[in-house]
Amino acid sequence: MSITLSKSLKQKQSLRLTPSLKKSIDLLQLSRYELIKKIDKEIVENPFLEKTELNNDSKDFNTNDFNFDIESKLSLREYLIKQLDDFHLDKKNKNIAKLIIGCLDESGKLSENTENIEEISNFKYSEKEIDTVLKNIIHKLNPFGIGFRSHKECINIQIDNKENLSDVQRKLIKEILLNEKLDNLNEIKKLVIEDGYSEKDFNSALDEIKSCDLSPGLNYEKTDYIEADLKVAFEGHDFKINFNEYNFPKIVLDSDLIDNVKKELKINKNDQILQKINDAKWLITSVKKRNETVQKVGKYICLKQQAFFNENPLKINSLSNKEIANEIGVHPSTVSRILRHKYIDTPKGVMPLKSLMVSSVSKTRDISAIQLMKLIEDIINSEKKPKSDKKIAIELNKRGFSLARRTVSKYRKKNNIPSSRNR
Repeated sequence: MSITLSKSLKQKQSLRLTPSLKKSIDLLQLSRYELIKKIDKEIVENPFLEKTELNNDSKDFNTNDFNFDIESKLSLREYLIKQLDDFHLDKKNKNIAKLIIGCLDESGKLSENTENIEEISNFKYSEKEIDTVLKNIIHKLNPFGIGFRSHKECINIQIDNKENLSDVQRKLIKEILLNEKLDNLNEIKKLVIEDGYSEKDFNSALDEIKSCDLSPGLNYEKTDYIEADLKVAFEGHDFKINFNEYNFPKIVLDSDLIDNVKKELKINKNDQILQKINDAKWLITSVKKRNETVQKVGKYICLKQQAFFNENPLKINSLSNKEIANEIGVHPSTVSRILRHKYIDTPKGVMPLKSLMVSSVSKTRDISAIQLMKLIEDIINSEKKPKSDKKIAIELNKRGFSLARRTVSKYRKKNNIPSSRNR
C-alpha cells in the first residue's frame, strides 16, 4: 500500500453575514419609536453626528387629527384575560381562551388558524372546541372585533356587538358583507334596493361598516408609543403615500469636526476615531435607505389595496411578501422585516402595514381564503349529486387553481359545510 500526495482545488460558494449587513437588517425591523431612540443614543455617543432642527411643520401630517402618543397601561393580552372572569368558564375552556389570546397579534388579529392552534396545544383540545371558544367567548371580548381572521370578519364581529342597530339595519349590513359581488358596490346597491331597501338605508349601512375599527387591538397593545411611519394623503380621487417627517430627527455629519480630526489623523493614526466616523456615515445612509424602503413597500401595498381605501371598504386583494419583493427589487425576508412594527395612518385609522396583507391560498392564481370559500360554496350549491372534496379540487384545478384535496377540505370545514357523506 502506497501513500501519495496530491493537490486538488475545490470551488464553493458561501453566504456570510457581515457585521455591517447585520446592523442594516436590525435597523430595518425597528419600529419608528425604537429607531428615534437609537438615533438619539448614537448622537450622544458619536461626536461626529449632529441633529438639525426637528421637522415640526409637515404639511402632510396634521397633528390636530392624529395622536402620536397612543399609550396603554395594560397589554392587550392582560386586558383580554382579565375579562374572561366575567364568563365564569370552566378550567378547560378558560385554558383554550388563553391559548387563543396568546395567538393574537398587536392588531387583535388571530395569527394562527384553529388547525394550527390545535397542534400548538399538542392536540389536547380539538379544532372544534377551539373554534367554539373563539366564536362564543373571544369574539365577545372588548374591544369588539378581537380574534378576527379577515377584515370582513372583524367588521362582522363589531356589527354583532353593536347595541344601537335595529334588526333591519343589522340584516342589511349582513347582506352587504356577505354579498359575493364585493368588487362592485353599485351592483350591491342595486340588489338591495330591489329587495326593498332605500338608497338612504344602503348609505347608512355602508357608513356603519366604514366606522368599524379594522385594528381593534392597537389601543390596548403595550407599546411605548405607536407612531405611524406613513400616511395616506388623498388628492381628489388619487392618493399618495407620504413618509412622516414630523418629529423625526434629521441627522448630519459634523463636517468641521471631521476635517479637523482628519488633519490630526494624518500625523497620529487612530483606528477607533476612524471607526466612529464610518459609523456616523453608515447610520445616516442606512436610516435614509430604511425610510425610503418603508415608503416603497407602503406605496405598493396601498396601490394594491386602492379599492379598500376608496369606495369599497370590504374589498382587499391577496398580496404576498414575494410579490412586493419582486416589485421593489429586494428579498422577501427584507419585506418581512420591514412589515414588523410599521404603521400607516389611513382614513380608517392607524393600522399595522402587515394587516393589509392577505395571502393567496393558491400558488398559481391570486385568490384569498374568503374567495375560495365562496367558490367551494357555489360548487356545492349547484351540485346535483354531493361531490367529494377530491372532485371539488379537480373542478377547481381545471380553472387553474392547483389546489390539494386537503386544502378544499380545510376551507369547506371553515365555511361550516358538511362533507359529501352528510349532505
